[in-house]
Amino acid sequence: MALLLGREAVWWSSLVTYSLVTVFLAALLAWFIKRQKTVWMIEKLPGPPSLPIIGNALDVNVAPRELFQTISGGSYIWSLRTPILRVWAGPYPIVQLLKCSGTEVLLSSPKHLDKSRDYNFLHPWLGTGLLTSTGNKWHSRRKLLTPAFHFKILEDFVEVFNGQSNKMVQQLTEKADGKAFDIFTNITLCTLDIICETAMGININAQDNSDSEYVNAVYRIGALVQYRQTRPWIQPDFLFKLFGYAKLHDEYLRILHGFSYSTIENRRRERELAAATKKEETNEDEVIGKKKRLAFLDLLLNYSETQTTLTNEDIREEVDTFMFEGHDTTAAAINWSVYLLGCHPEIQAKLHEELDALFGDSDRPVTMADLREMKYTENCIKEALRLFPSVPFLARELREEAVIDNHRIPVGTTVMVVTYRLHRDPEQFPDPERFDPDRFLPENVAKRHPYSYVPFSAGPRNCIGQKFALMEEKIVLSSIMRNFRVESTTRREDLRILGELILRPENGNVVKLFPRSATVG
Repeated sequence: MALLLGREAVWWSSLVTYSLVTVFLAALLAWFIKRQKTVWMIEKLPGPPSLPIIGNALDVNVAPRELFQTISGGSYIWSLRTPILRVWAGPYPIVQLLKCSGTEVLLSSPKHLDKSRDYNFLHPWLGTGLLTSTGNKWHSRRKLLTPAFHFKILEDFVEVFNGQSNKMVQQLTEKADGKAFDIFTNITLCTLDIICETAMGININAQDNSDSEYVNAVYRIGALVQYRQTRPWIQPDFLFKLFGYAKLHDEYLRILHGFSYSTIENRRRERELAAATKKEETNEDEVIGKKKRLAFLDLLLNYSETQTTLTNEDIREEVDTFMFEGHDTTAAAINWSVYLLGCHPEIQAKLHEELDALFGDSDRPVTMADLREMKYTENCIKEALRLFPSVPFLARELREEAVIDNHRIPVGTTVMVVTYRLHRDPEQFPDPERFDPDRFLPENVAKRHPYSYVPFSAGPRNCIGQKFALMEEKIVLSSIMRNFRVESTTRREDLRILGELILRPENGNVVKLFPRSATVG
């Protein structure tokens, strides 16, 4: 009997083992068939040859200063032949869209809202806030945060824009002696002060303390994330840790998150104290008016206390997202505007004419009424964003198969809009390398495809803060141009561009400043 039971146990054990192996092999076969179907579909698209496993990774394994030139140069060559291009980032397929027809299919669809896997490397810093979240969380957060960019709140921020711009102008006045210097730093620190004051209601005085721990952490973590995005061999967490990058990354996170959490806690205590002493207004409009410099953080705290459950982590990830999206992007846009105006004195003269007509030789602050009249200033900024979009690539990961430019794109593919190349389509922008603000006159805009120009993305996931950004850019740029004449020292043909998370000049924005002494007659 014992022998029979033993044989039965062995039989059952063998059967279970056989069944598990069969299931595993079946799953492996199913995965392989699905994988081969994806490969087959992707390989039907035009693109450069690739190697097994590593794909085209070696093509972008270059120094940071060469990466953008490699990508933009390759996309230019292919754009002459095709509106769509495929490459392999290791085992992952990437489809690049080079024309507005494909861009519209991707960005206008409510089905293709998920950001690509490259954004996963931002999760430790930004969590799954508005930039990186998907599905129901993204929809609910978008709805929740929309009131933070209401016209009334943006109008209240004009005072902050003016105040920080004035501080920057005072510092630039000391350098306006005709000697070359890098203005990129001054503009970037100004926008960092602005975003801290508008997002969290505090002033870190970055313009007076550029060596602060927080300022350095903001810059360094962005560069580290971009470095990881372009190197598949350090993307797995264990390899990222093995090569020593995780230690640096975690130290930057400690600084950034510590700063955000302490700010949130301090503001909570202030609100509790105000409520206890009955000094806090209860009417929402009055709260917005009184706490104008805290509107974004206050709105989140108000929702967490009255309407929906938002933890400190939820609030932190949205504040950090706003800091990330609204700082470097805006700084880059202003810098590229200054650079291009410094390269084109005739266009700069027209801009000066508009500003002189509005302000004369007055140093009064910019008002909302002034912003509405700065039409040429706005067109200069838009044209700078066409030539040098702050975000040179937009990427989504398909959750459903898509048909783009008559090609079937399988589920799981990263589809990327190459904004830098899209904005140089000669069919939409004749003589595309020429800096011409008149491209954005209403009659010229009406002639173009609506998805030919997407510096703030487009469709359902367009940038929620684009009005905020444009207002800030107009005030900061006009503050510089009201006071100075600019000469750029780097020719366009000598320009070296770094395409990191943000598009920036490799050697900064080296200019010469001269005071504007002429008065308006």
